[in-house]
Amino acid sequence: MTTKTATTKTAAASVASRDLTAEIGFLTRALKAPTMREAVARLAERARAESWTHEEFLVACLQREVSARESHGGEGRIRAARFPSRKSLEEFDFDHARGLKRDTIAHLGTLDFVVAKDNVVFLGPPGTGKTHLAIGIAIRACQAGHRVLFATASQWVARLAEAHQGGRLQQELIRLGRYPLLVVDEVGYIPFEPEAANLFFQLVSSRYERASLIVTSNKPFGKAHLFARTCAEVALKRDMFAGIRVGRGGRAVGPRRGDRRDRSSLLRVSSRRLPRRVSGRSY
Repeated sequence: MTTKTATTKTAAASVASRDLTAEIGFLTRALKAPTMREAVARLAERARAESWTHEEFLVACLQREVSARESHGGEGRIRAARFPSRKSLEEFDFDHARGLKRDTIAHLGTLDFVVAKDNVVFLGPPGTGKTHLAIGIAIRACQAGHRVLFATASQWVARLAEAHQGGRLQQELIRLGRYPLLVVDEVGYIPFEPEAANLFFQLVSSRYERASLIVTSNKPFGKAHLFARTCAEVALKRDMFAGIRVGRGGRAVGPRRGDRRDRSSLLRVSSRRLPRRVSGRSY
């Protein structure tokens, strides 16, 4: 009799367990929480083995689902950003970029400048890693939940020119303003015509103190041919990109007067939001 009773209880428990599993499956589908549905059985076993409280079990289930959603969302934002390749800050070769401080880039990787709606500019000759750093920081922004768009300067100008020709320039600038971060790569590689420079200026000025830009260029700001005597040059000389050049010992990256060391591997970083302990001289 005792054996029969125990068997009956075990069977009833098994049926109840199946019913609960089915109900959990239904509820997680209704919540669109597939990761939780897959993890709940394993987490329940662990909870029983480790004597978790109900609250601890619930937190563990929710953490799995939230982590999965953040990961998937980040991947979606990375794809939508249209990066030409995938780069990370961890992969960057600091030995190749002579004079660039790791803690400077690490600070930019915290994305404080995005929250502050500031801008970052990477200046240096070809091959110094400007685009790598821009993509690495922008991918961090995607993973942190920020929408990002990447394009070269010529691609941005072509996009704005098309909108301008269609009478949609202001609407396009407003739409782009909803992105917390835009990356403008290769400014100065191809000289801008006056109309193109004016369109670029409108993009920059429309985002001033409203959203962030990362710009890479192989030209210093002061080069007149970069913006061809347009107000875009004025924009870059104003506080839109006012900031700090970072280098050895807090000095500006680059040879001193009379220093004949090779300039080819030097990279400059400018940002309005660098902590004093890693910042160079303002300019």
